[in-house]
Amino acid sequence: MFVYFFYLCRKSHIQMKIITLLCSIYLIVLVLASSLAFLPVAAVLRVATGWYDGQLKILHLFSCFWASCYTWLNPLWSVRITGRQHIDGRKACVMVSNHQSIVDILVIYRIFKHFKWVGKASLFNVPIIGWNMYLNRYVKVERTRISSQRKMLRRCEANIRNGNSIMIFPEGTRSSGRQMRDFKDGAFMIAVRQEADIIPMVIDGTAQTVQGKFPFAFQRIRLHILPAIPFEHLRNMSVSEVSRLVRQIMSDELQHMRS
Repeated sequence: MFVYFFYLCRKSHIQMKIITLLCSIYLIVLVLASSLAFLPVAAVLRVATGWYDGQLKILHLFSCFWASCYTWLNPLWSVRITGRQHIDGRKACVMVSNHQSIVDILVIYRIFKHFKWVGKASLFNVPIIGWNMYLNRYVKVERTRISSQRKMLRRCEANIRNGNSIMIFPEGTRSSGRQMRDFKDGAFMIAVRQEADIIPMVIDGTAQTVQGKFPFAFQRIRLHILPAIPFEHLRNMSVSEVSRLVRQIMSDELQHMRS
């Protein structure tokens, strides 16, 4: 009922600016309060379960819940996720998604599947959020440093061997939302070297979640998880060929979602 009220306000433009401002303030307070409350819980989970849960699956699932609260409790965003059945949690794979906004991270957490994020090093320096990334043993990379890129590749390959899927934005940075950028080869190099399946995900709508004078805006967000691309279908392809193929599949799906 709460969400429907805001939807009607949007459609009729009744005091929409005031409502958006109030929702933005509410969301900022929610993020700050919940982060202070959830980080100690994450730390306790790491200590209490890390000794027997070597992959930190329990902690990651708690992180999924933590991040999902910001979309569940957000009256401005409507999130629809399809294709969860295409992820086989028993098999380590390389997950890739297009990247329109930092909100993509919150939406992808809502799939509640185990993986290790690959994120830029600066995110690990953000208080609370970065600390939780360290607790989860996610993989950081500095895109401008070759040595950091190589270390990232080694860590990702080790994670695949240890049964952890990895999650990468192959564009390397956010796009404008209109179309995807060219893909970097890193994710596909990992898949080829480790003979891992690739699971493409396509997200749309997050580029418009933050706009105008207010921190947040009304938006419908969709995430579609495509069927896994088995490594056997890629065995005779080069890394660059795999990259172009996956990008084409995802680009086609993005256009289909918008049609």
